[in-house]
Amino acid sequence: MRMSLAQRVLLTWLFTLLFLIMLVLKLDEKAPWNWFLIFIPVWIFDTILLVMLIVKMAGRCKSGFDPRNGSQNMKKKAWYLVAMLLKLAFCLALCAKLQRFTSMKLAYVFIPLWALLVGAMVELGYNIFYVRRD
Repeated sequence: MRMSLAQRVLLTWLFTLLFLIMLVLKLDEKAPWNWFLIFIPVWIFDTILLVMLIVKMAGRCKSGFDPRNGSQNMKKKAWYLVAMLLKLAFCLALCAKLQRFTSMKLAYVFIPLWALLVGAMVELGYNIFYVRRD
């Protein structure tokens, strides 16, 4: 399951466009849809990314794979998986808050997003300042 860069960009653009159109219709009160329905394009896109990531990670479990080769690559994929799950948690909490399913404070809704941003900054700093010593 390999996609070219153009296909990935087109898929990202399409799902973003669908999400933004649905969001604008909801905010203009033209569509009385549930907030969970508005986020369906985001969740479909995230599901596609999660399936591709899990397939790539599971491919490393086949017989004959040397775990010493690419252990950094596996750590990066694990971080991507955690990042996707944090984004999913944020979207679910945000939809529940907007739909008034919960009376959770808005600060609590944003905790997964803040954790994701802190993790991204740590990874960025690690990639910039890490000097490999052999």
